[in-house]
Amino acid sequence: MKPEIVILATDGQSTNMLYHALKDDYHIVKVIFEERMSRGELVQKRLRKFSFAHVAGQLLFQALYLPYLRSKSTKRLTEIEREFGLKNEPVPQPVTEWVYSANSNECQTLLKTINPQVVVLSGTRILSAETLNCLTVPFVNIHAGITPFYRGVHGGYWALANNDPTNCGVTVHLVDSGIDTGNILAQTTISPTAEDNFTTYPILQLAKGIALLKDCLPAVINGTATTTKNTEKGKLWYHPTLGEYLRIKREKLVV
Repeated sequence: MKPEIVILATDGQSTNMLYHALKDDYHIVKVIFEERMSRGELVQKRLRKFSFAHVAGQLLFQALYLPYLRSKSTKRLTEIEREFGLKNEPVPQPVTEWVYSANSNECQTLLKTINPQVVVLSGTRILSAETLNCLTVPFVNIHAGITPFYRGVHGGYWALANNDPTNCGVTVHLVDSGIDTGNILAQTTISPTAEDNFTTYPILQLAKGIALLKDCLPAVINGTATTTKNTEKGKLWYHPTLGEYLRIKREKLVV
């Protein structure tokens, strides 16, 4: 019998690609989607960390520049999907279940009822200790960055922005209650081309990360996986502001 797994995720192309990459080798009992935070909730969360001006700059980047980058990257994204055999089709509805939050009692009850052999994450909020401890099985994540140096978001982009290509890559790790601090199962780098940019780096990372995950999962499920302890906290990275992005693009030619 195929090993039973649950994907705990947010709805989107990364989860679609992950599901289709794993479904032939594993019995994906459920893909549990958590609802995305509203724009207002996200803004309030960011304002607890950053100034109003900084958050406004992040929102301007997302609202004004990201749509342009996505539109000019359509051809390149199709090339990446074809090269790595990624399939961006919706997860079949009978497999899906929706919860308000991955940390809700509803989600914890659902996980305990299914009792899979492993839980694979895809874009959820940081999991609480209560969620992680509701099962005795491993929780595994593909992180778009090399930990511990590039925790948080857009690790590939920030590595290039820091002229640090040796740490432009992806990490597959066990999940703990920290932010990308769990023990490392595997890591590898990506090699972006001149046609890649902020919107394509994560898909290159995902493609490499899926390959690492497929190599790691059998040992994770069997309890024989070897890991490297994340001994440093490194740095947390966040979404760039429009000003940061344009300055980095102008000075370092990172797009």
